[in-house]
Amino acid sequence: MNGVHDLGGTDGFGPVEVEAHEPVFHSAWERVVFGLAAVLRVRRLTNTDAFRHAIERMVPAHYLSSPYYEHWLTALTTILVEKGIVTQMELEARVGGAVALSHPVHAASGTPPAPSASTPRFARGDTVIVRNLHPFGHTRCPRYVRGKRGVITRVDGRFRLPDVAAHSAEECDQFTYGVRFDARELWGDAADPAAAVSVDLWESYLEAG
Repeated sequence: MNGVHDLGGTDGFGPVEVEAHEPVFHSAWERVVFGLAAVLRVRRLTNTDAFRHAIERMVPAHYLSSPYYEHWLTALTTILVEKGIVTQMELEARVGGAVALSHPVHAASGTPPAPSASTPRFARGDTVIVRNLHPFGHTRCPRYVRGKRGVITRVDGRFRLPDVAAHSAEECDQFTYGVRFDARELWGDAADPAAAVSVDLWESYLEAG
């Protein structure tokens, strides 16, 4: 999904702040949210990909102005309301104020990606280009590598394609690959010529380069 959450390769947000001796949780409510997320997964009310997609659907201004575990809380609340387990009105009555939800899911368009064949399409050393797709739904293909050329450095096994797993129980296992991109391919001639970035990508994200 294209959205404000896809910040890879984006500048202008200032340096990454590294907190010395950072605790696992900064507040007690974060621990509760973490536990609730585990409960929803154990009870099969969501999965990792659907949960991530609920975060991606947050209102952009809310996403950028809220801390990490508030993203989790918004996603959990959205999922519970969408599944009819609780209503937004019930939640707002309980907390005594507004409860933010993520945007609704966009209807999928086009034919969903197919599972991989029994053997990988690409091999180590192959040059590939990342398909420049912009789906409405969930995807694990970072925007900053779309349309860019890289080299396969590793061929992994078959795993469920997140683009499908976030929206249905349909089987769609695909081979995954480690792909190495030169920094200048991603960010132009001003990038360090000796630098490179490796990204794990599913087979349907790639085409021969």
